[in-house]
Amino acid sequence: MICIDIPQRGIIELQHAVFDVNGTLAIDGMPIPGVVDRLKALGEDLSLHALTAGTHGNIAELERIIGFPFHIIGSGEEKTRYVEQLGPAHVIAFGNGMNDVGMLRLAAIGVAILAGEGAAMGALQAADVLALGPVDAIDLVLNPKRLVATLRG
Repeated sequence: MICIDIPQRGIIELQHAVFDVNGTLAIDGMPIPGVVDRLKALGEDLSLHALTAGTHGNIAELERIIGFPFHIIGSGEEKTRYVEQLGPAHVIAFGNGMNDVGMLRLAAIGVAILAGEGAAMGALQAADVLALGPVDAIDLVLNPKRLVATLRG
């Protein structure tokens, strides 16, 4: 668990990190450099969840490289329900697409990722924070004072 005390927002006790895969952790079906090591570090404090529609068809290979199992999700509604089942007050969610809007909005902290695939305007509007790539996004959680500085009221 990671506890973050954000002034004017309160204490957030994160237990889960939920990631979209393509456009967030991977580009064109390949992990973005630096992601695997950061995920390993983050996995020491939070349970990691990867949600994907499998656009590039190489799920087994990506799971092996990234190091934890993926959940096949067909729609944004399914992603939102997944976060609901985890308990949104304990979730930080990461995504870049229109199908990530619901989970970004619902999670205690939503992080939009701007990387090589771009980011949908809806995802940017639904998120609490915008990060320039997944390495910077994961580093926000590994160094929680960065989130405090950005999200304080």
